[in-house]
Order: sequence, then C-alpha cells, then structure tokens
Amino acid sequence: MAPRLTPRLQTVARRVPAGSRLADVGTDHAYLPAWLLETGAIPFAVCTDLRPGPLARARETVERRGVADRVSLRLCDGLSGVEAGEVDCVAIAGMGGETILGILAAAPWVREKTCVVQPMSSLADLRGGLAPLGLHIARETLAQEGETLYVVMDLAPGAEGPLTAAQLQVGRAENHRGDPLWPRYLQQEFDRARRALAGLERSQKPEDEARGQALRNALAGLREMMEGI
Repeated sequence: MAPRLTPRLQTVARRVPAGSRLADVGTDHAYLPAWLLETGAIPFAVCTDLRPGPLARARETVERRGVADRVSLRLCDGLSGVEAGEVDCVAIAGMGGETILGILAAAPWVREKTCVVQPMSSLADLRGGLAPLGLHIARETLAQEGETLYVVMDLAPGAEGPLTAAQLQVGRAENHRGDPLWPRYLQQEFDRARRALAGLERSQKPEDEARGQALRNALAGLREMMEGI
C-alpha cells in the first residue's frame, strides 16, 4: 500500500484526473507523483524542480517506491523544460500565488490543460491574475492540517470574470459548494480582513485609504456570504 499523503497533498491528488500524464512543478520529494503512480491513478509523471537538491530527493523517492521507470526528472524553472504534448495535467503545490502566476504565464499551453494549484500565499493576487492568462477557477477545495486551512484550485480554460473584493479574498461561493470547511474558511478570512482594516484605520498614510476601502468592501461581501450559508 502506498504511504499516505498529508491532507494538503491528498486534496491535490484527488483533483488530478485519473489517467492523466502529470507535470508536478516544484516536486521536491516527489511524494505527490509517486503516490499517484503507485496507486495507479496516473501512468506517467514529469517532475520538475529549480534546484538539484530537491530533484535528488525526488529521485530517491521514486526509486525507493519503484516507480522511477514512469518518471522523468527535469532540472528547470517551472515548466520551461516540459513540452505541451508530454502532459495532460499540471500540478503546482506549495508555492506563492505570484510565483504560480509567473509559471503559468511562461507556459501559455497550460490554457489547454487541466491545472491544479495550491498556493501558500497571495491568493487574492492569484485569483485576480488568471484572466489575462485565459484561465478561470472551476472549483476550490479546502484542506485542513492542524489549525491551518489550505486552498486547492482547479483551473480551466476560459478567462476568469470580474471578481468582487470578497471573491478575490475567498473565491466565488459557488466554487466552494458542499465543502464542509467553507464556513470556517469564511470566518477565518472575515477575521483576517477585520484585523487588517483595524490596523489601516490607525494609519495616517494617504495611500492606505484605498486599501482600507477595499477591505471594507471585502468585509461587506464576506458578511453576505456568511449570511447565505
């Protein structure tokens, strides 16, 4: 039996379509592709990383788990070493939202693929930056590890439409439909925005006024979402 993944990576794994040839960007230990290969969920994976150290760890993992013959390890920046025809799905987990956007922007062919991304920061920047790339968020799934909530996004072809301040912060409510962690996530982000606004209201900097108004708009939208649960 394949070793269990963390809840965060389990959630990413569940969003990878069965039978896909996977590109795992920033693979590090290659736990995600190794698990998917061991369980028969996918037939082949390209594992990329920017640094030799993580790629060496990935090699150790796939060799130890007996799947090295179905893995191609690539030392490259993002998807720069991957050809469009090699994969059907791209997974990018554990990076900042702005870094994820940069990787997607540098490989325009991802518009024709399934993409599963799990940002660690700058989620609003990621949500707001997808439209120019011709991508939109089809679904958001939450994963919990300890007290921390992580967001996994399914990206699909077609430009993301305009998003409200609240939607930039938490995503569209319909993309979270049926997720048991959605109420907790809403409350968490509402509290985060309220604390940020309290800090800004003590500021005398003129440039903070626009940020403060965006947070007030986000709080109003988040309150509506909470009332609609």
